[in-house]
Amino acid sequence: MIQKILNEFSVNFHFYMKLLAEHIGIIAVSISIAVVVGLWIGILISKKPKLANYIISVVNIVYTIPSIALLGFLISLTGIGNTTAIIALTIYGLLPIVRSTYVGITTIDPSIIEASQAMGSKELQILYKIKLPLAFPVIFSSIRNMVIMTVALAGIASFVGAGGLGVAIYRGITTNNEMLILVGSIIIALLALVLDGILGIFEKLVLSHKLKKIGYKRFTAVIVAVIVGLTTILVTQKSSKDTIEIASKPTSESYILAEIAGELIMNETDLDVNITHGIGGGTANIHPAIEKGEFDIYPEYTGTSWQIVLKKDENYTNDKFETLNKAYEESYGLTWRGLLGFNNTYSLGIRKELADQYNIETFSDLAQFANQFTFGAEYDFFEREDGYKALMDAYKLNFKKVRDMDNGLKYQALFDGKLDVMTVFTTDGQLSDSRIKILRDDKEFYPKYIAGFVIRKDIIKKYPELEEVFKKLENSISEMDMAEMNYRVEIGKESPRDVAISFLKDKGLWRDKDE
Repeated sequence: MIQKILNEFSVNFHFYMKLLAEHIGIIAVSISIAVVVGLWIGILISKKPKLANYIISVVNIVYTIPSIALLGFLISLTGIGNTTAIIALTIYGLLPIVRSTYVGITTIDPSIIEASQAMGSKELQILYKIKLPLAFPVIFSSIRNMVIMTVALAGIASFVGAGGLGVAIYRGITTNNEMLILVGSIIIALLALVLDGILGIFEKLVLSHKLKKIGYKRFTAVIVAVIVGLTTILVTQKSSKDTIEIASKPTSESYILAEIAGELIMNETDLDVNITHGIGGGTANIHPAIEKGEFDIYPEYTGTSWQIVLKKDENYTNDKFETLNKAYEESYGLTWRGLLGFNNTYSLGIRKELADQYNIETFSDLAQFANQFTFGAEYDFFEREDGYKALMDAYKLNFKKVRDMDNGLKYQALFDGKLDVMTVFTTDGQLSDSRIKILRDDKEFYPKYIAGFVIRKDIIKKYPELEEVFKKLENSISEMDMAEMNYRVEIGKESPRDVAISFLKDKGLWRDKDE
């Protein structure tokens, strides 16, 4: 196991170092803001005890909000990316700082304050010369705890399209790659230990008064310079005018399709590409973001857009494409390009032993025994127009138990017996496993989900060379092709990028730059 971890880290060293730099940048900005704001609030309420109870109560309530819920709420206000992650982490970092500052200052012996006042010290002098130094051990202890918490919590930043080591963990979950999860987690743990060690050394220097020899001003200048540098990197990392921003949903297939588009763009044009993988919420969050210009391109499915974005009640069929595209162009400033040719629709998979035991072949057969089975699906399936409720109504299904399950964990849960029935996509790489049986949608409930790319119209106008790029991808992938690529990522543990390049080469869509 250790050898596998070391091999994964060495092979993808630059990938992990990039994520580490992003992780440090996000937590540095978040921690800095939380410390400054938290100290200010703590000092303020220490002077007004009546206000303190209300402020701390409010901060306590906010602190109890689940991180995923807070991120989901913030997306609607601040959109996808680092800003949302930093705001969430800052909010969670405030409570320990506010509380410790208040407690540290208010528990100082009043006689010490009275003595300093008697000697003519002004309020500001008392704060910086007496209160904060005496409260330092309490305040700094909470800062150390907050830093460790922020390092760990920053792992969920990938849910909102931000960077950091959570990208590796989330990608590992969705592609069934335990090495990505392990390496990402280990680096986060090591980063937390290193930062805690550095803060411990700093605390000893302050308490032993050795920091004076180094110079407070010089030390502060270095810290400020590092924070400003990291902030600048975070702000400017996506600012290149010739960089195409591509987003993907949190599935192996979407990772691969995004990489195919990105690699072909870079191979055929002088444009650079930045891919943000695994946006939590899929279409629900990516569509508003691409409307705002946060992304330029993302892989999508016609049936999903028809029902989730356009809110159409009737099922999508291929003859409705012109209607779909016209609505996108007129209402959202978006357009469809590069329809790939394969249909990735929903179906239901059941454990093979149960299918054989009850002789279940179709969705209607399943309805007779559903009350004996546990059903699982990815989170957004329960909110889709064509999702759980519509399926239950169409086939009169009534399962014994229903479980929300991350898309990357469903198959293992089924094989482990935690689920009996689950949603599947018809191009899933693991459908070839003999332990699962795919049921037939005998009422043809699910519409066509033809894969393609949604692109901002202004990007096509600005870079007309993209038209030719996406023409090359039209009808280039069959269901079998896509299932094989998903299998290579989910079972073969290949990276989506390597699989994408291999596909382009096999289809003759790749040319050497030297040509």
